[in-house]
Amino acid sequence: MTSAIHTEKLTKDYGAGRGIFALDLEVSEGEVFGFLGPNGAGKTTTIKLLMGLTHATHGSATVFGLDADREAVAVKHRVGYVPGELPQFGGWRGSEIVAYIAGLRGDIDDAEVEAIAKRLDLDLGRKYREYSHGNKQKLALLLAFTPKPALLILDEPTSGLDPLHQQEFYRLVRDARTRGATIFISSHVLSEVEQICDRVGIVREGHLATVGTLDELTGIRAHRVRIEFADAPPAERLRSLNGFEGLAIDGRQVTGLYRGSFDELLGAIAGARVATLESREPTLEEVFLSYYSGATK
Repeated sequence: MTSAIHTEKLTKDYGAGRGIFALDLEVSEGEVFGFLGPNGAGKTTTIKLLMGLTHATHGSATVFGLDADREAVAVKHRVGYVPGELPQFGGWRGSEIVAYIAGLRGDIDDAEVEAIAKRLDLDLGRKYREYSHGNKQKLALLLAFTPKPALLILDEPTSGLDPLHQQEFYRLVRDARTRGATIFISSHVLSEVEQICDRVGIVREGHLATVGTLDELTGIRAHRVRIEFADAPPAERLRSLNGFEGLAIDGRQVTGLYRGSFDELLGAIAGARVATLESREPTLEEVFLSYYSGATK
């Protein structure tokens, strides 16, 4: 397959270790690629380089073979883009913003605008400054998806969306992929990319730590677990579990970061009287502190 995105030693050095460094990345046409990392890892900087919104210190990036810097206008015509920081349109109504962007692009269909606005429950008759953050995000998604571009570059696209509209966003991504589009989506939420991505690249402190399918990166999946027992916990069985990191037993309460099979965890506590069992997705910062401690880079 040909490459939708290709970078070689792509670097933007802001100093003091901030930026993105020596990024070698290949995203195939038709792929849904997740670019994952904690806030400040370099995801937005990479996207700005791909969009020609900032200049690389050195290295190169191409989008469908077009130089992302020297041919930025041609790149933008092939891309639907959701920025991490939304623009401000003041008193313009949603419909006026859509008309303005349609005039610039020339490839936005009114029927498609209406269909996506309906899917996202977005009122285009309201003024932009009256929109909540979630509605501003919906408008950005509408502007990105409506032209049916060959490539969607989406920087934290579900920010501000409620769970129902997050699910609708996932459906929009699947529909775009079905028609052959490539999707490059940055996120700091592991469960989000698990929903829709074929492969994931993980960036840490400006460097690409690893790239692989979700199955290949099973070790990064984790849950922050808290179990409150009615009696003394089965401490020895819990300590014998593989993948229970930072296990702490405080009286009747057990906490830790768990990477193993939940069948094994439930087996270890079988027969014990459990008062409360909580499991949540840890922050990526928590995951990385554990997953990347040691030799993994």
